Amino acid sequence: MSKSFIGIDVSKNSLDVHILPESMSLSYRYETKPMKALIKKLKTYAPELVVLEATGGYEITIGIALADAGLPVAIVNPRQVRDYARALGILAKTDKIDAYVIARFAQDVKPEARGQLTFKELELKSLVVRRQQLVEMRSAEVNRLSRTTVPQVKNGIEKLIRVLDAQIKAIDDDLNDEIKKNPTWSQKLELITSFTGVGDHTAHTLLFGLPELGTLNRQEIAALVGVAPFNRDSGMLRGKRTISGGRANIRKALHMPTLSAATRWNNDMMAFYQRLIARGKKHKVALTACMRKLLITLNAMVKNNELYNPKFKGVRA
Repeated sequence: MSKSFIGIDVSKNSLDVHILPESMSLSYRYETKPMKALIKKLKTYAPELVVLEATGGYEITIGIALADAGLPVAIVNPRQVRDYARALGILAKTDKIDAYVIARFAQDVKPEARGQLTFKELELKSLVVRRQQLVEMRSAEVNRLSRTTVPQVKNGIEKLIRVLDAQIKAIDDDLNDEIKKNPTWSQKLELITSFTGVGDHTAHTLLFGLPELGTLNRQEIAALVGVAPFNRDSGMLRGKRTISGGRANIRKALHMPTLSAATRWNNDMMAFYQRLIARGKKHKVALTACMRKLLITLNAMVKNNELYNPKFKGVRA
């Protein structure tokens, strides 16, 4: 019996589905009752894989529901699917066609199915994202405050900064309370923050923005975050190795801890950074390599349940 592969095109109001090799197309309203009916139907096919595109958050509810029902789910980058469609010569784009292309992608490429976040984890991830937005807003207001001389404007900016400070603190309190209730999160937080320079805010981003930390090997975690260098060589062309894709929010969260470790206090990281600079690498390239080293070290620490210590060199994950 052929194994089934299912592609689901997710939009705000509808779920368009294609099932292979049965070549069956379905469409459901993106509401609770129709979604439950869809999942019940899909389970009868015992699919090898269900694939959805990351569509700005619309995929989250159905992704979790499918995973909770025991179905293997992979959420993939839409650009990968679009490039695949072009390779097939499929240029038209409708919801029905998109579902078919996603199903073909599932059947031919077979992306890895990974466990989805729970609703609570997604809620906390949203809080982490919101906190970063508030921090950026506060930074912008502080910059404006330093440039203004008009009392009314100054007072207004200072009031807004106080409001932002209160909201940031409220989010920090909520995150800390939820993490304390969960032994797994508490343990991961302790491991991650044992690396001096990695504070709670960075750890929160890793906890809920990179739940795969500690479950993948060193190459996989680096590629997932987007700090793995790829060759750009073809024919007579010999290009520089560059990073590509990945999770920009995680790279952003790791930037300051890496910079601090590589230039100030971590002897192992400083020596690694200085060797790269001595070999003619630019600061940004050397810092990215250090970021990869930090990420791999944190991944190994979580995987092996090992706190950081000054002699810790990292282990191959």
